[in-house]
Amino acid sequence: MSAASEVTFEPPLRFWRDYYELTKPRINLFCLLMTLGGMALAPESLPWPTVFATLLGTALSVGSANTLNMYWERETDKLMKRTAMRPLAAGRIASLNALVFGLVLGVASVLVLAQWVNTLTAALSLFALLSYVLVYTPLKRVTPHALLIGAIPGAMPPLLGWTAATNEISFPGLVLFAILLIWQIPHFIAISVNHETDYKNAGIKTWPGERGLRPATIQALSYSIALVPVSLLLCQAEFAGYVYGVTAFGLGLWMVWMSLRGFNPQRNVTWARQLFFVSLVYLPVLTISLAIDVLLK
Repeated sequence: MSAASEVTFEPPLRFWRDYYELTKPRINLFCLLMTLGGMALAPESLPWPTVFATLLGTALSVGSANTLNMYWERETDKLMKRTAMRPLAAGRIASLNALVFGLVLGVASVLVLAQWVNTLTAALSLFALLSYVLVYTPLKRVTPHALLIGAIPGAMPPLLGWTAATNEISFPGLVLFAILLIWQIPHFIAISVNHETDYKNAGIKTWPGERGLRPATIQALSYSIALVPVSLLLCQAEFAGYVYGVTAFGLGLWMVWMSLRGFNPQRNVTWARQLFFVSLVYLPVLTISLAIDVLLK
C-alpha cells in the first residue's frame, strides 16, 4: 500500500477527540503548569499577549512531540495494554494523517514562539522537540539509560517560561530545569515498575526490566534525595521564600519516604503506585507554592 493511500479526510468534528488524545493532554497540562512557574519566578511580569503566546507555543511543541512519539511507536503501542487503545495503535487515525498533524504542530510552535516571544525560547523548544522525537524515542529500545536522555527535553517547560520572560538562560531557570529533570527519574521508574510486563512485551528497555527491582529502587531513592537540596536552591539564592521552602522540603521528604518503601519486597507493586501518586502531587503543589511566594513579595 502506498503512503498516499493511507491519507484519509475525516471530518474534524468527528475525530477531534482522537487528535486531541495524540497530544497527551494531561502531560501537556503539567508542562504548561511548569512553564507558568518559570514565568512567575521572573523578576518582571510579562504582558498577557506574551504569556498567551508562550503557553500556546509550548502546548503546540509538547503536542507535536507526543504526536510524533505515538507515530513512531504505533506498532509497539499495540503490544502494551496501557497503550493499545491509543488512536494510532487502535487504527482510528491513519498514520500519515498523524504524522502531518504532528509536523504541523511542531512548525506552528516554532513560528509562534519566534514571532511573539523570542528566538531563544523558540530555539530551546525546537531542541526539546527534536531530541525527544529523534533521540529519546528510538533509544528506548536500545538502553534503559534513554530515560536520562529523555529527561532533558522533558525538563524544558519551566526554562521556556523563564527565557520567555527574561530572554536569557540564568540561575533560576536552570534550577527549575534541574528540578523537573531530577523529578522525572523516580516518576518514570514508578511507571516502569507498574507496567514492567508491558514494556518487556514491547521491547522497551527500563531500569526495572533490565537491571532488576533493587537497582531501580536505589535509583529512585537517589534522585528523590537529590531533589530536596536542588529544589531549595531557589531559597538559598533568595529567589523564593518561606512558603515555597517549607513546601519544597516537605514534598521532597515525602518523595524520599515513598522511595524508601520500595526496599520492602512485600510492597513492590503498591510502593510503585504510591510513589507515582506522590510524584503527580509534587509538581503542581510545588508550582502553586512558588506562585504564592511570588505574590507575597
